[in-house]
Amino acid sequence: MTALDWLVISAYLAGTLGLSAWLARQQATADDYYVGGRKLPWWALALSILATQSSANSFLGIPAYVALVPGGGLNWLQYELMLPLAMVVVMLVLAPVLRGLGVISVYEYLERRFDRPTRLVLSAVFLLSRGLATGVALYAAGLVVQVCTGWPLAWSIVLMGVITVAYDTLGGMRAVVWTDVVQMAVLLGGIVLCGSIAWQLAGGGAAIVAAHAPERLAAVQWAHGLGDGARAPLWGFVAGGLVLYIAYYGVDQSQAQRLLSATDVRAAQRALVFNGLARFPLTLLYAGLGLAIGAVALQDETLRAAVPPGRPDLLVPRFIELHLPAGLRGLLVAAILAAAMSSLDSALNSLSAATLRDFVQPRLRNVGQALLASRLVTLVWGVLIVAFALVVGDMATSVVEGINRVGALFYGPLLAAFGCGILDRRARGPAVLVGVVAGLGTNLALAQILGPALFWMWWNVSGLVVAVVLTWTVSRLLAPPLAVQLQDTTLDAAALRRGWRESRGAVLLLLAWALAMTGVALALGVR
Repeated sequence: MTALDWLVISAYLAGTLGLSAWLARQQATADDYYVGGRKLPWWALALSILATQSSANSFLGIPAYVALVPGGGLNWLQYELMLPLAMVVVMLVLAPVLRGLGVISVYEYLERRFDRPTRLVLSAVFLLSRGLATGVALYAAGLVVQVCTGWPLAWSIVLMGVITVAYDTLGGMRAVVWTDVVQMAVLLGGIVLCGSIAWQLAGGGAAIVAAHAPERLAAVQWAHGLGDGARAPLWGFVAGGLVLYIAYYGVDQSQAQRLLSATDVRAAQRALVFNGLARFPLTLLYAGLGLAIGAVALQDETLRAAVPPGRPDLLVPRFIELHLPAGLRGLLVAAILAAAMSSLDSALNSLSAATLRDFVQPRLRNVGQALLASRLVTLVWGVLIVAFALVVGDMATSVVEGINRVGALFYGPLLAAFGCGILDRRARGPAVLVGVVAGLGTNLALAQILGPALFWMWWNVSGLVVAVVLTWTVSRLLAPPLAVQLQDTTLDAAALRRGWRESRGAVLLLLAWALAMTGVALALGVR
């Protein structure tokens, strides 16, 4: 790293903090802090959602998976195939109710529809799982910054943590969204720049394709993952991915908070459509970057030697270190920092929002204290996450690999709670808790008994099915809910038909895009 590289990085970080300080002047209430006063434009929210998905682990992990991981390759694209269909469900079922209620924490819905214990239990589950995952993600990003800069690991973690906590605490959701927009631009520039240099070094497209084994270039693994030992089975991604993405974008606070910040339901739906269309091309860029750098690595013994066994995620940082000139190295490190912080700021703000709204604010005697309390809660979560990242150590290697699996344990039961609340007018809170516990217990049992024989994406489906069946059954044994609990919290067939008519064009566009994505994946080859 040269002085020019440090100048580029410093300018980026200073600009991020300056933007947050300027945005902080527009805040007067907790609504301003957590949902931007519901005045943020849909396109900025859409880019913020997309930036959150483009974490440092994506920037480094996807190219490494495509290029080096045994059994990896373009089959990563199967993760994306069900995203447009998931967006259709979120648009028609979840967004109209959750955004329509004007809540800040999605778990507020559960109290309005069911009762306070249901809200608190599911919010607590979110806080625990997301808090731990965010600490591990910060540790993993710190490892990357350590490689790129040569700093001690602790300094790398603290640098990212302090800057993210500072601008998030100051600027709230406005800072998160607008810095994400900038970070998305920096990230795209970094991907294109890095990919262009790798393309030239590898000798062009034909040389890149020729450098890789045919099975690594195949995007579809025609398998189901139900005892067949497949590492990336198509049907496991189709069924499990649909449930995962509906839950993640619709009822996970870290993503749904963007939808709650939209000016109205229609704006939230536009943000969803944008992400349903844009995420697959972004993933293709990541995959192409992996193929290009992988081809360079096959020709360059120095680059291969710089990536130790068992650490394929170091492929991109080592390529930057060895092959990019001064100044451009700084830009690429800034892109990695942008990717890391765009995920951390979203998680931090959502943790703060759920904590304040679900646990702290009901205890505040003075409503005017909510804004100060919001910033204090954000600061506390930031300190906890940084502290956890500093001590997680070697645990993080296995935990990082298992973060998606942990999500698959919870997402099915979580989606069942909201789905039953919106679509089943007889559903009751105690039955929801029974369903959630049973769904999670079923997934844990499947993981323990069947192990790798059952592809982990199927846990999303098993958790959802068990939770829905038990919620439906137990609810019929209880008295029906009060009429006030059903007001504005449920959708009947007429409301669903009306939503379909109003969003028909967007829905048809997403369905056509899903078919096009599937066609691209099949054209790339089947294993």
